[in-house]
Amino acid sequence: MSSKICGVVPPLAIPLKDGELDVPSLERHINRMIEAGLDGLFVSGSTGEVAFSTAERRAQIQREAVRIVDGRIPLLVGVIENIKAVEEIGGATGVVATAPFYALGGETEVERHFRILKENTSLELWAYDIPVCVHTKLSPDLLMRLGRDGVIDGVKDSSGDDVAFRWLCLANEAAGHPMQLLTGHEVVVDGAYMSGADGSVPGLANVDPEGYV
Repeated sequence: MSSKICGVVPPLAIPLKDGELDVPSLERHINRMIEAGLDGLFVSGSTGEVAFSTAERRAQIQREAVRIVDGRIPLLVGVIENIKAVEEIGGATGVVATAPFYALGGETEVERHFRILKENTSLELWAYDIPVCVHTKLSPDLLMRLGRDGVIDGVKDSSGDDVAFRWLCLANEAAGHPMQLLTGHEVVVDGAYMSGADGSVPGLANVDPEGYV
């Protein structure tokens, strides 16, 4: 497998004050979670206001997170508009991307989307399966093709489809574990681990990181 990211990797919640990033609170929050023993951090995920922030704020959040973390744990960074912008800021281990949204297309177009992203970054590429937001479910067959071909390094599964996730875990193991698989479950994280997940991305770990660790 190409990535070593596993364990508890929460989606970072972003403190705002009067509509601006509250940097002192962010610093306290990140340090508290790292001290609890987290294995990584997912910056600019759904919990991190990514869809409600400008490109400038997303860049600011990434820069501040990189500064505060200071290499202590790996960082995954969500990308909406520009994968190069994440790379240029630096400090990220990998980028997390969804299927295309708004524009209609099929699995062929989704697969090409991820292959184009991989061609344009030197960072790890993670697929974010969140059909409730982008209205496209990433099938286990598609993810396995991308994983076997070295296009994606991992999957952050927020599909809520436990059966599909179980099949993905089984196929991933049978193929030699080319991808790291992280569940977005909050409550049944233990069940996802029993299915074969390598880690979890629970939003509630922002509140109780010790409990999830």
